[in-house]
Amino acid sequence: MAGMRHVFALMILALAAIDGASAMVEGLYCGKENCYDVLGITRDSTKSEISKAYRQLARKYHPDMHKAQEAKAAAEIKFKEIATAYEILKDSESRADYDYMLDHPEEYYSHYYRYYRRRMAPKVDVRLVIAVTITVVSAIQYFSAHQRYESAIKYFMTVPKYRHKAIDIATKEGLFNTDKKSIRKMSKAQIKEEEEAVIRSVLESNMDIRGGYAKPGVMDILWVQLVILPYTIWKYGKWYAIWVYRFNIKKEPYGLVEKVYLIRKNMKMGENQYEALEDSEKTQHLKRELWIRSKFLDWQKEKEEEMKAQLAESAKYKAYRRYMKNHGVGRMTFED
Repeated sequence: MAGMRHVFALMILALAAIDGASAMVEGLYCGKENCYDVLGITRDSTKSEISKAYRQLARKYHPDMHKAQEAKAAAEIKFKEIATAYEILKDSESRADYDYMLDHPEEYYSHYYRYYRRRMAPKVDVRLVIAVTITVVSAIQYFSAHQRYESAIKYFMTVPKYRHKAIDIATKEGLFNTDKKSIRKMSKAQIKEEEEAVIRSVLESNMDIRGGYAKPGVMDILWVQLVILPYTIWKYGKWYAIWVYRFNIKKEPYGLVEKVYLIRKNMKMGENQYEALEDSEKTQHLKRELWIRSKFLDWQKEKEEEMKAQLAESAKYKAYRRYMKNHGVGRMTFED
């Protein structure tokens, strides 16, 4: 009877050894080796003990510590095993996954998933990546808008009509330097630079630049727009609900905001595009009641007829029509 119990105990130990061996999967963690055995520690070892064992073994098996070629090659293989074991056991989550594999060798496929999920996961926090991306896009957006605004101001400074108007305003307001003593001390280039700065400041103060060339503001930056996005959604949702209730249910007449919105919708123009139009042109849209679809279509036909009439009166268009009449579409000539 005692002999049977002894045989049964040996069978249990053999099965345990088989299960432990089956837990070691080639390509996962330390492969067929036990990471704890590689470092010469136990599963109860603390982080400091793991680090201490790694440092000792790393000094012992570092390839630079061996001069013979064969010993150097063997030490290099051993050093890689030690480094791999340390990388797995120094991290708490990775160590927990490894311990789970040792305790549950039957969950073969889940071990692959756990291992490669952690191995292929990005090392940098995704939230940080998103934040940096939004910051870069916001910076590019702001500097691009500022560059467009700068190009618009520089253009207006070269247009005689706007330049002369700015000079008149600066002269009336006494913005130019009239102190003769200080002017004598300045070179022509300095005087010119100072005058240009005054003209620019007058243009910036008086020019109403809209649309894509408008001066960028804080509210136009992507970061700010994302921060206030909930408020923006709530504001437009509230406005739309009121709009539907007032003008579709109660049948109230449209207000100015609603009229402009419907005009933009008919013209298929964005808010910035429509704001860039001249005030006289927008006033004409309101007088013609272009928020009404039928009146907008009539106005659109009129504009098309006007365009055709202007082309008919154009000298270049007349020359083009004569050429098409005499030579046709597909004929090739050497005439200028």
